[in-house]
Amino acid sequence: MTRDDDDVRVYATQGLVEMLLERAVEAEPARENVVLDATPAGEFGADLGLDPGTPVLSHVYLPAAGRAVSDVFGVDLGTPAGRGRARFLSHPQGPDELTRRDDLAGVVLLAVPPWETLTAFDRRGRRLPLTVVDAEPPTESIPE
Repeated sequence: MTRDDDDVRVYATQGLVEMLLERAVEAEPARENVVLDATPAGEFGADLGLDPGTPVLSHVYLPAAGRAVSDVFGVDLGTPAGRGRARFLSHPQGPDELTRRDDLAGVVLLAVPPWETLTAFDRRGRRLPLTVVDAEPPTESIPE
């Protein structure tokens, strides 16, 4: 997500977009609502043609992580602090816009049937340009 004179551009990996659309199909008729995270463009193995600090949406935090604590205390342990400033939502019955019932974030990716594309929005419901990049984020590992 980059900002040029109030013009926000959203970037996401092809793999993430495909996975989100698959989740929407599998969840139908239920809605999907997951937190997304980004990797700086400079951390990808290939040159994306973007400023190295440009965030590229690349990861999902699954909603089941930390659910018991969240349900009891209202604390989201499934998303590391300071992460997840974007969200993916699906609307199986439409509309192709954000609604008052949606959980919002700085950037929201939305899918509606026929589940072929995503639309990006800011938290005010304004459409944003979405660029899909064909690149894999760096492999992460858990420190020992």
